[in-house]
Order: sequence, then C-alpha cells, then structure tokens
Amino acid sequence: MTIKNNEFSRQFETTVDGQLLTIEYSFQEKKIFLTKVNVPEQFDDSETTADFLKQILEIAEEKKWRVVPIHPKVAAFFRKNPTYKELLPPGIKI
Repeated sequence: MTIKNNEFSRQFETTVDGQLLTIEYSFQEKKIFLTKVNVPEQFDDSETTADFLKQILEIAEEKKWRVVPIHPKVAAFFRKNPTYKELLPPGIKI
C-alpha cells in the first residue's frame, strides 16, 4: 500500500481495489490532527483501514509529529492499539 500526502487537499490518500481511501488532516506546530476518515463501505472496520492508519502513524513517528485523533474511528484505533499511544501529545488520554 502506497500512501500519498496530498498537501493541497490536506489529506493522506491510497487506492485499494480501485477505491480511494482518504484521511483528512490539519497541521499545527508539531501536531497533526486527523479530522476525517473517508473510506468506502466495503473497507469500513476492515484490516485495510487499520493498515492505512498504521502507515500514517509510521510517517508521523518518523517526522516526530504528535497525533491528535479527532475522528471517532481514529480514536477507536488508538484504543485498540495501545502501542501507538506514545504518539499522543501530553495530556490527551483515550
């Protein structure tokens, strides 16, 4: 899975089985706010969406960004995967 950072649209994009998956973000200081998840119904709550989020979080970790999960699906991902909680800014608990 290849991830494209579309800075003009402020979203991460990937294509799976001809379907476009996107996660919109906003960036402030060294924090990235994941604000909206756009995935087709067939990928909703699937391993594909989780892999997409994992790769985005790897990018954030490499660039030393803190991640603020605004969208409920992203927050649920953090709850299911406690290994990524070190990417949360201080004071945010999920």
